[in-house]
Amino acid sequence: MLRVTGAVAMSAVLALGAGACGGGDGGKGGGGDGGITIGFMGDLTGENSGLVIPPYQGAQLAVEQYNATNPTTKITLKKYDSQGKPEQATTLIQGAVKNDKITALIGPAFSGESQSVGPILDEAKIPSITPSATNVTLAEKSWKYWHRAVADDAVQGTGAGGFIADQVKAKKVFTVHDNQDYGKGLADSISNVVKPKGAQVQTDAVDDKASDYSSTVNKIKQFNPEIVYFGGYYSVAGKLFKQLREAGYTGKMMSGDGSLAAGLVEGAGQKNAQGALLSCGCVIDAEGKVSAKSKKFAEDYKAKFGSPVAIYSSEGYDAATALIEAIKAGKTKSEDINEFLKTVDFEGVGKRIKFDDKGELASQDIYVYQVKDNTIPLLGKSTEAKPA
Repeated sequence: MLRVTGAVAMSAVLALGAGACGGGDGGKGGGGDGGITIGFMGDLTGENSGLVIPPYQGAQLAVEQYNATNPTTKITLKKYDSQGKPEQATTLIQGAVKNDKITALIGPAFSGESQSVGPILDEAKIPSITPSATNVTLAEKSWKYWHRAVADDAVQGTGAGGFIADQVKAKKVFTVHDNQDYGKGLADSISNVVKPKGAQVQTDAVDDKASDYSSTVNKIKQFNPEIVYFGGYYSVAGKLFKQLREAGYTGKMMSGDGSLAAGLVEGAGQKNAQGALLSCGCVIDAEGKVSAKSKKFAEDYKAKFGSPVAIYSSEGYDAATALIEAIKAGKTKSEDINEFLKTVDFEGVGKRIKFDDKGELASQDIYVYQVKDNTIPLLGKSTEAKPA
């Protein structure tokens, strides 16, 4: 049973942005004779890149450490910047498959783009492991080459909903979502958990391209809930939380893993963001207290990138490691790697990596974090965490 401490520093994601989005591909030098190419796809330069740069860097570190052992089969990690847009991801994956001949993919990072890319990868028989796409329906597509290194939204919804009902003891809950696959799925999961526990629930959707959420804010104030849960990404959550506080709402505010980034505090403003709660299936262990392996990863990550481990950095590293384990076992063809992933079972730097027959991760723990000053330290597991 993991017990974790750590924080997401404001400087971390800012430093990550400067370090990961420049030219060149991480882990380069392994292509050509005797080498294979693994892709990484996600929003690396868009408004939610703070959620994707850490797992990219985690994967980059794993590949570079592997290549440094001078293996027979080296790896080139090639990045595909989808900016989180499904249509852009679709175009990129077609080029990755046909032109770049990728052997496997880490990603896509978000659920919407995963919905678009999944069928293409399945038809091409190319295995993928997403470090962060959590929509429940992704595992219901009967894709045979798809996996994820994080718990899904139903698991997160159960954990976060249980936390809201049992730890916060909220009797009135207002859920807001951005009407996208990930955000709506998470908000719906929260409602499905807290309603049977006796909570009244109202919900509303906002346009993620808009900047004025006064209509939703007014509905929330009229309902006067103990807590507002937003399903979506930090670029919207920051604006919503800011407008809620400026309108006089004093209840608790909470969001999911899509908002667990420094950009939430930046978007809301430090004063408005104080006390905001975040749920995630990810382990952010900046101090390396989970295990010796976790401590070594945190040290190596900081030495390489100049910032602490952040959201999904360990999931990116573990996703890459699962593919590397297959390659180390002599599996260098896509279908052989996919077969190997059915049996992979190891303790990663964040959690146990083992997939079921649908590609879901065996580990199901959800963690709660809370904004304090410029950081988002861990409170604990959703079943144990006590909000400040």
